[in-house]
Amino acid sequence: MTQAVSLRGVCVALALMAGLGTVSSAVSAADGTLKPGVLKVGMEVAYPPFESWQDNKIVGFDAELAQLLSQQMGLQLQLADTKFSGLILGLNADRHDTVISALYITPERTAQADAIPYADTGAYIMVRNDSTIAPKTEKDLCGVTVGLQQGTSWVKKLRELSDSYCKTSGKGTITVKEFPTAPETMQALLAGHVQAQVDIAGAVSMFAERSHGRVKITSPNTIYPQTLGIYVKKGNDALKASLTKALATLRQNGEYAALLKKYARYGITDTQTR
Repeated sequence: MTQAVSLRGVCVALALMAGLGTVSSAVSAADGTLKPGVLKVGMEVAYPPFESWQDNKIVGFDAELAQLLSQQMGLQLQLADTKFSGLILGLNADRHDTVISALYITPERTAQADAIPYADTGAYIMVRNDSTIAPKTEKDLCGVTVGLQQGTSWVKKLRELSDSYCKTSGKGTITVKEFPTAPETMQALLAGHVQAQVDIAGAVSMFAERSHGRVKITSPNTIYPQTLGIYVKKGNDALKASLTKALATLRQNGEYAALLKKYARYGITDTQTR
């Protein structure tokens, strides 16, 4: 009898443990995060003004947006510094819940993950202050060696432009050189390894501000204007819905407008203003 009661107790305990596991999974599934109550955001923290290190803290437009979103969703924010080229890969490998890192929405990326539009921007062209060239548009880059961050959408665009326009116009091809990060691309520009750098308008503006006059922006307007997206893993409808709702609330209560105003000089605008 004692053995039977004991066995029954073990079965009940196992059932309770299984039930607790089910509840925990349900909580995680409810908000769509890898860890219940935590929003882990992947970003490359080498891309001011969107994200950069300052006094051992991650600061910038995307970092502040992630904080506002997590607060609105009632989740604790965790920022994960990730190489730009590994952001989507990390998302699909369950290393982070979402990516908020100034990523353009492109067909190549949306084939791998879902995107929520959150801002519009474009690219600027930057050269050394003593440069003999002053390209104003992407077509002025024919015959120029251009530095780009690895994995950015402009790599493909400039190579296509080189083949479709520069070659046929007899203006010389665009030589594209890729570097791991935007700051490393700028170092290559300063060292004379490339003649121009193309990068997102906000980052180029920040680099120019901090360069002490060593570089300058030559494009009067942004080139290749596109929309930035918050990326979530395909099939994670719960998290996508929560992020979409939180962003809509931030737009309604004025907090997102205030954030955009703070960073307005870097060419970041709301997608809803188009």
